[in-house]
Amino acid sequence: MKTKKFTILHSNDMHGDFLAEVQGAEGKLIGGLSLLSGYINKVREEEENVLFVISGDMVQGSLIDSEYKGISTIEIMNYLAPDVVALGNHEFDYGLPHLLFLEKMANFPIVNANLYIKQYNKRLMRPFIILKKAGFDILFTGIITEKVMDSLKQDSLIGSFISLEEASIEVGKITNAYKNDDIDLTILLTHIGFESDIELAGLLKKEWGVDIIIGGHSHTVLEKPYEENSILIAQAGVGTDQIGRFDIVVDDDTNSIVDYSWKLIPVDNKLAEPDKRLEAFIDSFKDEVDRKYNTIICKLATVHTHPARERETPLGNLIADALASAAESDVMLVGSGSIRSKEMGPLVTLRDLMTCFPFDDVLTRYTVNGSKLWRIFW
Repeated sequence: MKTKKFTILHSNDMHGDFLAEVQGAEGKLIGGLSLLSGYINKVREEEENVLFVISGDMVQGSLIDSEYKGISTIEIMNYLAPDVVALGNHEFDYGLPHLLFLEKMANFPIVNANLYIKQYNKRLMRPFIILKKAGFDILFTGIITEKVMDSLKQDSLIGSFISLEEASIEVGKITNAYKNDDIDLTILLTHIGFESDIELAGLLKKEWGVDIIIGGHSHTVLEKPYEENSILIAQAGVGTDQIGRFDIVVDDDTNSIVDYSWKLIPVDNKLAEPDKRLEAFIDSFKDEVDRKYNTIICKLATVHTHPARERETPLGNLIADALASAAESDVMLVGSGSIRSKEMGPLVTLRDLMTCFPFDDVLTRYTVNGSKLWRIFW
């Protein structure tokens, strides 16, 4: 039996979370790409066969990202040098043409199996990649949530297999194309949410040989991988405060995982030395943003908070009231998830406002009568 050990580090939904935060009275640093990069570098030095992968949503969520429309993020990701990345829904926030530009900037492969240019029946992105590591062939492909269609609904050229059943068929097409080749390990990078990952795993045929699903989108924190249909499913929460780590042993004869361990590792200054060169690179973007956006625009009477998307919050009401005033409307509907800060105030800078609501969007106003408005809400 010929076996080989691999270490797979994985992140998802990083959302421009570039900077470390100070936590507690002792001033402990939590998260940030400098510490994350330091840990990745450490593992790459310690272990022989290391892969770092990202399951979507690298962009959107910080002013550094939105100011440069993802260009800063891709340059920073180039520094981190992931081995393969899958698309998330927020990669489309700056529009399809800009995404294709960002993809050309990336010094790493971006995979997606189920977005098509409908007129020509051609995939929008590279559907898969086979990475050769230590004499083993590892196949990666990517699947994205159907919610991406919200971003692309104005573009009649682009279509997607929107159901999990159809997405699973795409996975089958790719794996079947290489069924006579010696693929030792097959990994899906998905951005469809944890519950959909479980459902997708149940739809995959065993002969397709999928071993692991590394997911994103639902920001799920796990104590251990979930197993469905003999497929391991993992996710690493949200941001850069943690990173997932698989240590797996693969059998070359059976093309299967014979042993594994997984853990979600907190990223802090006890984990590794910060990557000072990356820190300086990120600061070069931060300095420009600070100079532009540190203007004070108002002072609130109290701190306005937005701790959860599922309930009414003071910060949510503030944003809704501001938009209602701008639109001269009596009723304003705001997607709660578009409010990206947990709190704001009392002192508010332009940076705070742009970080809280970073989207370059439009307001749409409708005129309805009272009875129709009543039916909308009741």
